[in-house]
Amino acid sequence: MNDTVSVAIVPKLIPVFQGEADVRGSYGGRGSGKTRSFAKMTAVRAYMWAAAGRSGQILCGRQFMNTLADSSLEEIKLSIQEEPWLAQHFDIGESYVRTKGLAGSVHYTFTGLDRNLDSIKSKARILLGWVDEAESVMDIAWTKLIPTLREEDSELWVTWNPERKKSATNKRFRMTTDPRYKVVEVNWRDNPRFPAKLERDRVRDHANLPEQYDHIWEGGYVSSVTGAYYAPMLAEAKRSGRIGVVGPDPLLPIKAWWDIGGTGMKADATSIVVGQYVGMQRRVLNYYEARHQPLSVHTAWLRDNGYGKAHCLLPHDGDNGEKVYDVTYKSALEGAGFTVDVIPNQGKGAAKMRVEASRRAFPNIWFNEATTEALREALGWYHEKIDDTREIGLGPSHDWSSHAADAFGMMNVAFEMPQELNMPQMDMEWAS
Repeated sequence: MNDTVSVAIVPKLIPVFQGEADVRGSYGGRGSGKTRSFAKMTAVRAYMWAAAGRSGQILCGRQFMNTLADSSLEEIKLSIQEEPWLAQHFDIGESYVRTKGLAGSVHYTFTGLDRNLDSIKSKARILLGWVDEAESVMDIAWTKLIPTLREEDSELWVTWNPERKKSATNKRFRMTTDPRYKVVEVNWRDNPRFPAKLERDRVRDHANLPEQYDHIWEGGYVSSVTGAYYAPMLAEAKRSGRIGVVGPDPLLPIKAWWDIGGTGMKADATSIVVGQYVGMQRRVLNYYEARHQPLSVHTAWLRDNGYGKAHCLLPHDGDNGEKVYDVTYKSALEGAGFTVDVIPNQGKGAAKMRVEASRRAFPNIWFNEATTEALREALGWYHEKIDDTREIGLGPSHDWSSHAADAFGMMNVAFEMPQELNMPQMDMEWAS
């Protein structure tokens, strides 16, 4: 064959495959062509190594793989068959792919990282490891997989559609500044072969699934799940310009709505939503969340951010004594100089009451974009727990998003019951 050949991949990925690197990767939404491009380049590398007389394996992993049908096998076959010059150098069977007729020999292996972590360590001569659909891969898997790439020039390739900023994959490969990590974002508009069928799907999703569109097509983080309470309302808030630069009214009091956690290693997070009631409008100015920290850390954050005179509103357990040793949260905050009220216990169904109060309020809620990202991420995720057997809702699911959502719900419940709280008379008039 000629010394120079043409390989069809997404143009934006060309720099990713040039020069030396320890990690090459790409993240983004549907239709970007990243998976096909990476599959094809694994075959190009396999050919180059075998032609140079080297032998070994290309390990293709996914977090979950029960059978070969769950693997990247078919994607690799299709990518090789797209390039006739490449296909002639491969033996492709029903359950295998390997080079043929070359000085060396390179074959593909496929594994699920959730079940086969320890067996991966014993695999010999891994020239390249490619992990597709890598968003769900846990940190322990990366910790065990990376040392198996022992060859001097062996590399790790990673492709994924981001879901959460704090996922192990996102933090390890997207947030890094390591110069030997070549990772770029690609989306549908970067794919010169983006098909007409996918374009029709994209346009439909833009119209019908606005709260999911950014994640599906633009590589954005997941902002909603099935049964999400607030995802459509957040999307509407963004469209209508209610997420942006939002400042405090200097003539009105600052309020801090709390969801109380604890200091133990297994304790829930303490969450604080800071904002104001401005007429019927609720301005969300800032958000704070911390785990395993004493009360002094929370109050220090309030003071450091200019909220030393905030009116603190606590859930009903703010009067309980077990969380701050010999004092309650209410008395401790009062001792620190804050004005404090405790929202009365709403009884059974309190979480759903917070949801309904927040849904009613959403058209009047404005978010300061720069300081409320973590809150909005949690609100987009907060969702109904579903009984799949009976197909009924069981109330809000208690997970990482609950504490932010509860503090946010407190803001809206408190607005609707000012007569029971230590609030200025003008707030009561606005709420009536």
